[in-house]
Amino acid sequence: MADCKENPMKDMPLPEMSFSTFIYSLSSSAMVALGEAPDPSSGKIEFQPHLAKHTIDVLGMLQQKFEKGLDDNESKLLCDLLYSLRMSYVNKAGK
Repeated sequence: MADCKENPMKDMPLPEMSFSTFIYSLSSSAMVALGEAPDPSSGKIEFQPHLAKHTIDVLGMLQQKFEKGLDDNESKLLCDLLYSLRMSYVNKAGK
């Protein structure tokens, strides 16, 4: 008999990353925080207004940035953060 506490999704492959999957992921997180969908890790339905607002604000910020574009400082910050995170990933995943 399977242990009910096991995560049945732990061995499922992640979907290919695209802008659409990213936006759907954020949207799903907002729906969970709004209490409109169960939390996939616990199965609980709980309204968490601070998390819902944060996720909705992130989606709004992304919409604004795509309409207006990044300024030079934002572009450099994103580039630097991605480089650092990718190097850290390669160093840890390569072991």
